[in-house]
Amino acid sequence: MHVIHQRYVAYSEAHYAGNLVDGAYGLALFGDAGTHLAIVTDGHEGLFAGYSSVEFLAPVRGGDVIEVEARLAAKGTRSRTIDFELRVIARSVDGTGAAEILAEPIVATRARGTGVVPANREGSAA
Repeated sequence: MHVIHQRYVAYSEAHYAGNLVDGAYGLALFGDAGTHLAIVTDGHEGLFAGYSSVEFLAPVRGGDVIEVEARLAAKGTRSRTIDFELRVIARSVDGTGAAEILAEPIVATRARGTGVVPANREGSAA
């Protein structure tokens, strides 16, 4: 089971030289995708307990188009282990607004975390 979110990264999200976006931007999107996954799997938003690992592998820049995937890795009684991946699928070419779809997505961030659903909700969704 997995969900994928796609979005354009506005230049206003860039805080560093080279139009770099901070890593927290991707982690916030992981939270959104994790919530979506919890709704699909358990019929409830659940709560995110924390990350066991986070890897920042490549930059995310203003002008990028990204996709964030949340994949159910393991399901306990109430806990859900979730693998996350943020990929850059299109990138700005220059400052003019020109952009290109990348032949191969760039994996920018990977993480693993744990979500928890209330005791009365486990397994209540399809």
